[in-house]
Formats: sequence, structure tokens, C-alpha cells
Amino acid sequence: MMIDTQSNFSRRMLFRLLILAVVVLALLLVNVEFINNVYLERQQTPFGLMINSAILLVFLLGLAKVVMALLHYMREETALARFVRHLDGDPKKLLKGVGRKSIIARRYNTLQELSSKHARINHSALASTLLAYEGARISFARYVSNILILTGVFGTIVSLSIALVGASNLLDTAQDTANMGLVIHGMSTALSTTITAILCYLFYGYFYIKLGDAQAHLLGGVEEVTTMHLLPRFSKDSASMLHEVAGLISGLREAAEQMKAIQGEYAEVGMRLNGIAETLDRRVQGTSDDLVNIKAILRDGFRLPATGD
Repeated sequence: MMIDTQSNFSRRMLFRLLILAVVVLALLLVNVEFINNVYLERQQTPFGLMINSAILLVFLLGLAKVVMALLHYMREETALARFVRHLDGDPKKLLKGVGRKSIIARRYNTLQELSSKHARINHSALASTLLAYEGARISFARYVSNILILTGVFGTIVSLSIALVGASNLLDTAQDTANMGLVIHGMSTALSTTITAILCYLFYGYFYIKLGDAQAHLLGGVEEVTTMHLLPRFSKDSASMLHEVAGLISGLREAAEQMKAIQGEYAEVGMRLNGIAETLDRRVQGTSDDLVNIKAILRDGFRLPATGD
């Protein structure tokens, strides 16, 4: 069996996310003065703070969705592993300790219901339905992954617009230093929003990919258990019947070959018994002749009258 009932892919990803989050927080605390200078001090407009806050909000919402999805798949992997360990035991206890709403429990109940109704089991349709359902579960995380880098582009465009406004005013009044400060503020905001978006995307993108890996790992395990263990129990369609008939024919062929071999062994034993019987017959015949000779010798020796034999 390819399923590892002891491993939990999602749990490892959550642990990795926690470690990396602690490292990032430590780096932020070490560089708090630099962050304060770039993001908070000498801000002539609130646009930089607003855009960076929006980027962080989108990032945290997406990350929360990723964490919740990984927690969900961690529970599903635990239920699948427990179900696999019960496969060799009592069929009535397959779902013992397995949540009723877990994927593997719903798959087992679906197959059991279809089998009881003598309906055809379409494994491809079940797999496609499950994939679509689980794909919808991480749709928001996918949306955040698609737009997160665009928020940095949006912040850059807004910041450049602010810089252009300052440059335009600076051209009108060459002695106004406030407009020069606005140009510098716009360029600084463009840089800060771009940095924020890129760093958030690097962190988020890695765990979004790992979320997809966790989903594929779980669904692959469910379909493997379905194919190897559940379908042979419940499938009653023509294809499965043909496979069963083919298996019976193969078994009969093997039995016929074994019977043929046994028949050959019996024939060989019969030939050996025939040879033994012929040898025994010759020995018995020789013994009979010897007895006749002994009787004749005894009659002659004791001068007994001859008998009719």
C-alpha cells in the first residue's frame, strides 16, 4: 500500500508556517527602526499607510484562509489514516473514530448506498465531484494569491500619481519646497508598497503552493483507498463482473493445470505400482515353485506315498 498512515503532510506545513512566521517577526523587531523610517515617519499624505495596510490586510486574510484549510486537511488526513488502519479488521468498525463528515466517511457511505440500490458506481464522477468541491474550498486563497502582487502595482501607480502631482506643482512654483517633498514622498511610497507586496507574496505564495500539495496528497489518498479497497467491495457493474469472471477463469485455469500435474503424478505412481506388482508376482511364483520342490524332496526323503497334487 502506498498510503503512509503515520505521516501528516498538513501538520508539517503548519509547523513550518509557524516557524517561518516567528523568524519573520524576529526580523521585523530587529529592524523596527528602519521600518519606522520607511513606513511611518515623514509621510505627507496618508496614502502610503493606507495602501500598505490594505496589502497587509489582504495578506493576513489569505494567510488565515490557508491556515484554516491546512487545519481542515490535517483532520481529514487523520481520519483517512484511521480508516486505512481499520480496513483489515471488522467491516462494521471501519468508521470507528472517523468523523461522519470527513471525506473518507462520506465516500464510504456513498458507495454503500449506491451498492444497496444496485446502482452503477462511476468512480470518475465521484472523483471529479470531490475535486470540484475541494477546489471551491480554497477559492479565496487562490484569489488572494492572484491579486496580492497586483496590490503592490496599484500602490506604485497611486504613489507615482502623487509624485507627478508634486512635480507638476513644482514646475509651476519652482521655489515651493513642499512640492519637492511631495515628489519624494510619492517615490518613497511607491517603493514601500512594492516592497510590502513582494515580501507578502513570497511568504504567502509558498504556503499557498503547499496548500495545493496538501489537497492533492489527501485526495490522492482517498482515491487510492477507493480504488484498491472500496470498489472491490461495492462495485456491481458489468466491468467489475467481467473482472470477477476473468478472475474465476484464471483461477479455474490454474486449478486445471494443478489437476493435470496431479494426474500425471498419479499416472507415474500407477506405473510404479504396476512394476511393483509384477515384481511381487514373480517373487510369489518363484516361492510357489520352491515349495513344490521342497514337498517333492520331503516325500522322497521320507518315502511318503505320492498325492494327487
